[in-house]
Amino acid sequence: MDVVYQFEEVARLPLPEDNCAVAIRQLNAGTVILYEGQSLTLDYTVMEGHRFAVKAIAAGENLLSWHLPFGIALKPIQPGHYVINETVLEALSVRQLTFAVPDAPNFGDQIPPYIFDEENFQPAPASPAYTETPTFMGYRRHEDRGVGTRNYIVLLGTTSHTGSYVNELAARLQADWKNDSNIDGIVPVAHTEGGIEKPNNVELLLRTLAGFMVNPNVGAVLVVDYGNESVTNKMVEAYAHEHNYPIDEVLHKFVSLTGSFEEELLKGEALVREWLPTVSAMQRTPESIRHLRFGLQCGGSDAFSGVSANPLLGWISEQLVRYGGGASLAETDELIGAEPHVLSKVRNVETARKFLELVNRFKERTSWHGTSAEGNPSGGNMYRGLYNIYLKSIGAAMKKDPTTRIDFATEYGEIMKDGGYYFMDSPGNDLESIAGQVAAGCNVIFFTTGNGSITNFPYVPTVKVVTTTRRFQLLSNDMDVNAGQYLEGKSMEELGQEVFELAIRIASGQRSVGEKAGHAQVQIWRNWQQSDASQLKTLLHPPVPTGAPIEIGDWAAVTTVDPIQFSFTRHRDRQSSDSIGLIVPTSLCAGQVAGMITRSLNKQGTGQPELSRFVTLAHTEGCGTSGGPAESLFARTMIGYMTHPMVEHCLLLEHGCEKTHNDYMRHQMEVMGVDASRLGYASIQLDGGIAKVSEKVESWFADRVTAAAPAEKVTVGLDGLRIGIVSVGPVSEDAAEQLALLTKIIVGAGGMVVVPENSELLTAAAFGKHLLNVSQVQPSIAYGEHVRHNGFHIMETPTTHGVETITGLAATGVELIIALIGDRPMQTHPFVPMLQITSEQDVLRNYQQDVDLVLAGNPSLWGNHILERSKQILEHTYVPRLYLQGNIDFQMTRGFLGVSL
Repeated sequence: MDVVYQFEEVARLPLPEDNCAVAIRQLNAGTVILYEGQSLTLDYTVMEGHRFAVKAIAAGENLLSWHLPFGIALKPIQPGHYVINETVLEALSVRQLTFAVPDAPNFGDQIPPYIFDEENFQPAPASPAYTETPTFMGYRRHEDRGVGTRNYIVLLGTTSHTGSYVNELAARLQADWKNDSNIDGIVPVAHTEGGIEKPNNVELLLRTLAGFMVNPNVGAVLVVDYGNESVTNKMVEAYAHEHNYPIDEVLHKFVSLTGSFEEELLKGEALVREWLPTVSAMQRTPESIRHLRFGLQCGGSDAFSGVSANPLLGWISEQLVRYGGGASLAETDELIGAEPHVLSKVRNVETARKFLELVNRFKERTSWHGTSAEGNPSGGNMYRGLYNIYLKSIGAAMKKDPTTRIDFATEYGEIMKDGGYYFMDSPGNDLESIAGQVAAGCNVIFFTTGNGSITNFPYVPTVKVVTTTRRFQLLSNDMDVNAGQYLEGKSMEELGQEVFELAIRIASGQRSVGEKAGHAQVQIWRNWQQSDASQLKTLLHPPVPTGAPIEIGDWAAVTTVDPIQFSFTRHRDRQSSDSIGLIVPTSLCAGQVAGMITRSLNKQGTGQPELSRFVTLAHTEGCGTSGGPAESLFARTMIGYMTHPMVEHCLLLEHGCEKTHNDYMRHQMEVMGVDASRLGYASIQLDGGIAKVSEKVESWFADRVTAAAPAEKVTVGLDGLRIGIVSVGPVSEDAAEQLALLTKIIVGAGGMVVVPENSELLTAAAFGKHLLNVSQVQPSIAYGEHVRHNGFHIMETPTTHGVETITGLAATGVELIIALIGDRPMQTHPFVPMLQITSEQDVLRNYQQDVDLVLAGNPSLWGNHILERSKQILEHTYVPRLYLQGNIDFQMTRGFLGVSL
């Protein structure tokens, strides 16, 4: 017997005239729904958040939500029929569903292009201002900076090269501020940018860094560089003064690192400690709420984002603007298709033009990379009912109340000088967009989510608003507001007033749920590598490396290296120098939680002595980026780590709403012939939030360790070595020659050596002369590709970024990286040890405490010295210095065609 429901029990129409309804729960095929005097019978199972027709829709007719089109019917669609497009069918094909879905789509994603009628444009009046002036307790700064809702000491890395420095410095200072009640924290701001020559986002980066410094939540800021990057402190300071950023009104210092890592950390600790009394003396005072600046964000969106949570943000933003405050709408690509709503009320024609210019610029930039801004929705978005960019955009645009006008359209990170409602250019990538809003001056972030995103920013409180009661109950420990109450009958005005009052309390110092959780992330709008489409055809069809080793010269005559043996361990079908437990976040938003779990496992000593330690690989990818080559590169590299010989147990931790979720990664492993069943899987959102997923992950590893067969010690020779060799800075002829000979002997013995394509070694005449049979060779493996055949390999490198190079190199399966240092030491890898060697006296003068091996004396003995130190590292009797000191980083490249969406 078919189940019968009243429409209101199981579905919602965003607006009455829409022809498609949203299921508020999963509805099985055959379900009967009583709607406006007719009975609708569902032809297929409709997932929660997905849509079904409530009116007959003819072929070629628009499908409507919020009275706006999100697609065109490809064939007649009858009431009760599941509406679905091709991209969602593809997204569902890699999910482990227990029910049937349609074989073919019944609507396409085309909608009529928006045409701005400038001739008949009418400027919209502002909403009436409120006369009363409610207050909050804030930190009054200089008038050009505004009022802070928090009081932080910020440690800002100017480029990615100093990210590990500010992270380690913050960790060492955590005990210093907790007794100072007026200091909210000492936090690092590490990011991925500025680490390559002439980045295309340099103007954007300088604007963001200057904005970070003067955000009113900053009590003091230490800005750190090496002084020779493509973006430096001098450039940031000059930009700030040229564009009238009030950096002289914030306690700050620009510092360039010139000595060893430990020496510079001690200097940084002393400097920050000197600031503590001054920053602690800063007091909260009653301030008008006109000083509040709300950043409006959505992430992990679902079909209800535009029905409950986003309209709620629109309501409170309208109230704030009427009190004289400011609100910032962002995510440019997530407004494509919603232009009629966004531009329904605009302050003037110049603002409307600027908005459309920013949208068109965004579209053009993505086209240079072989993708489309319309490709924004993630796998999680589609799984939860956002079929395409138009449907996602229409819902996202509801963060602007229908009564609110757009006052300003601004560049990414451009300062919000006055109150009003702003649109700020940014990608849909949540963290990248939030960084721009913080740089613009936002002192509170409101973040709506359908799936339950856990994003937080280090020094601006983030208020999480979830769309449905069911999801709120699942993630109640990680969400602040249940907007699902609106779906259940509470009025928007009543709910809005409650949330507005919560905002004032949080602005006054009450900690948000995310702040209590104790984790945060930063990501600035990442660099895009193409500045036009001239290289696109070539980049879309690159030569594919064969994976076969590169032929090298005769090695039999090489006698400079003494025989040496290494003690490894054998685990089932692999032997290696180490055995670790690895947590792989499938996207950026799972990274910090993975780190928290890893620290807990290591503190508990789980798995010891069978496992040496637990490691996670926090990164910035997997969501909010283009698909195609960049996505394939990411998946290949992550799978390289999952199959790494040093990894004994591996678990994938998804956020739950990303493009590269657990099911996606399972599918990719199957395509690559990797056994996905031996891995563990956990989901922050689906498993019930941070606390519950932490328990699940810890339990999984404990069970795996208990069930594992004991390992045995084995002895290997040079044939057991898997070595990567990198270089930075000048390469001496002696060093190049000896590394070439060392490579010959390892490869000749049956081992593996991998050198990245961008290494200066490959351009050193002595290296090629003593190693290669030909003058030019092509890469044998792709970036991050797991090496399947021992021998000599060159790995593709789409950037010159040192950490991105190491990240790809370690994924190939190398167990030790030899880093030849010609200028300054390199940031180390989270678990593949790096041996820092040098023959340069200039390096020793500044960085002697960071170098593991000095190449001096008779060059013919250098190979022996390197192998002796390598043996100590691989057998764990010596730990590389910079790893011990915490100079560790991990950063994935996006390749030539990756771009933020």
